[in-house]
Amino acid sequence: SIVSNYAVSKFPKGKIDDALDVFACHGIGGIMGMILTAIFARGENASLLHGGIGVFAHHMTALLLVSVFTFFGALVIYKITDFIIPLRVEETSEELGLDISQHNESI
Repeated sequence: SIVSNYAVSKFPKGKIDDALDVFACHGIGGIMGMILTAIFARGENASLLHGGIGVFAHHMTALLLVSVFTFFGALVIYKITDFIIPLRVEETSEELGLDISQHNESI
């Protein structure tokens, strides 16, 4: 939780649209969980604390494969959704403000 909290506080606001800090909380927390589980696992080899290099290597391989799969899977879903319903509004709508242009809501 310390690493996730640090990521939430240091993640560059405004550059990536992650209003709920989903990646900083769940992504970073999951990555740290995988790494620390590999380090503190009980095993016969004590090379890398308790789990050994083999467990650590398997966890890092799984972490890499899941990250690549998730990235490209989300990209494919994004492109399919964008083809069906455009996800980005027109520039004039952005300049006017999404509350007014999309929701017909004024202050």
